[in-house]
Amino acid sequence: MRIFIEPHKDQWPFLVKRVRRDDSTLDWRVTDILHRVKEGGDAALINIITEIEGQAPSRLKVTPEEFSEAEKLVPDELKTAILEAKSRITAFHGLQTPKSLSWNDGMGIVCVRRSLPLPRVGLYIPGGTAPLFSTVLMLGVPSGIAGCPERIICTPPSKDGKVAPAILFAAQACGITDVFKVGGAQAIAAMAYGTGTIDKVDKVFGPGNRYVLKAKQLICKEGIAIDMPAGPSEVMVIADSSADVRFVASDMLSQAEHGPDSQVILVCGDYSFARAVQAEIKRQKESLPRKDVVDKALIDSRIIVINDPEEQLEFANYYAPEHLILSVKDQEAAAGKVKAAGSVFLGNFTPESAGDYASGTNHILPTSGRATAWSGIGVESFMHSVTYQSITQEGLFRIGEMIITMAEAEGLKAHANAVRLRLSQNLD
Repeated sequence: MRIFIEPHKDQWPFLVKRVRRDDSTLDWRVTDILHRVKEGGDAALINIITEIEGQAPSRLKVTPEEFSEAEKLVPDELKTAILEAKSRITAFHGLQTPKSLSWNDGMGIVCVRRSLPLPRVGLYIPGGTAPLFSTVLMLGVPSGIAGCPERIICTPPSKDGKVAPAILFAAQACGITDVFKVGGAQAIAAMAYGTGTIDKVDKVFGPGNRYVLKAKQLICKEGIAIDMPAGPSEVMVIADSSADVRFVASDMLSQAEHGPDSQVILVCGDYSFARAVQAEIKRQKESLPRKDVVDKALIDSRIIVINDPEEQLEFANYYAPEHLILSVKDQEAAAGKVKAAGSVFLGNFTPESAGDYASGTNHILPTSGRATAWSGIGVESFMHSVTYQSITQEGLFRIGEMIITMAEAEGLKAHANAVRLRLSQNLD
């Protein structure tokens, strides 16, 4: 992890370069998977799973018996934690439901905007080496609040062909019982196109590895809706002399352990503080079970020394991090100057881990600089809006000539005629 001291703004593009370890075969491999599933359905899906994993589950859909077995296997302490986290996420997300609105001009014209739930959504939950049951809550809670009538989960099973018990417990807690044992790009394909066993969804949600990310990007080009092209994960910490070196290092390591493509950046104003964090990272990482993953992530991570606090925040907005931790004395003032970040964590006792699990906010957030324009997952992500208008004959007479003038100015004669014909009718 290199330290950069007072980099000139001309160097910022180099410093914000994200980690990309995609091999040259990624595009065609994912494209091939998508095409095969689209054309071959269940049979192709099973063949792909077998090719990648060595064998496919005897049954793709999780059975009620498997749900019951999973509940018995989840420790009571973890059940309590999951349910309490769900309660907190529900409380915060429950405030986000878009409200329908209506405007009446008092002259015969009424305009309405109604928010409606998406009919069928597909939720991808990473499994593999780290079954992310917390992501079930982050997708299951807001989709439930939105009122989506059909929700399915795709998640990779373990080597024994079973889904992680905590994932199934969290799914059931969110009222989701349609869970399928399929992961990777093939899971995205199954939800995007339908396979027979798995029905096509209206929108695909969820984080994943580079294959999942690439699959989501490719189906989006076909007009299939996705939440966002999220990943790899990242965090930026801005710290001053009030920050605790141990806390800063632990926050950086918590993000680095997500995967080798993760990127962690510290922005501070003092070189000695930078060296202290560097040493603390080295000390703490030795006890981590995912140390190898952390080491790979740290290769392309950085510590940047910028003395001016204003310039620190300017750099943060330029980078637009997925997670931004403000370990600074005047945290509220600093937060007010943040213009681009997925989620912001204020103060020494607000670790990024809290947002990942139980503070109440959502942990599915825009990455790779997309926070300049994209938002994290919320209830509105699972809804769409429809506008309505109702015009009386008197109302049309009031705005009709305006419409005709504008339509003819654009050269759209038929638009003008549609109004002119109605205006030619006598008022009753």
